[in-house]
Amino acid sequence: GDAVYELYVRSHTLSLKKGGIHEHHIESVKFAKAKSQAKMLISIMPSLSSEEQDIVRRGRNTKTTHIPKNAGVLEYRRATAFEALIGYLYLSRKYSRVSEIMKMVFEIDEQEHQKI
Repeated sequence: GDAVYELYVRSHTLSLKKGGIHEHHIESVKFAKAKSQAKMLISIMPSLSSEEQDIVRRGRNTKTTHIPKNAGVLEYRRATAFEALIGYLYLSRKYSRVSEIMKMVFEIDEQEHQKI
């Protein structure tokens, strides 16, 4: 799921046509952080089907042995669940649903930027 997510994120940041390569990289890294992914998952949960919510639950409950320095256990588990959802949908060939979810993610990010 993380590879699919990153591909969407990098494609999105390049489509914005703002700044150079370094700025695109910085923007992409912002999306890839566990804290950001956890926040996005919370925001899209009401829009997920019961099947998708089951995948999220299973991904969140996966036993982990490593927690990054910049994230708490709960954030890391939510980020893992988000990536599991994206990966599951992609491997199930539900590409349009992956696109819908990523569109929601980018819209949420845009709304957050407008609040600042």
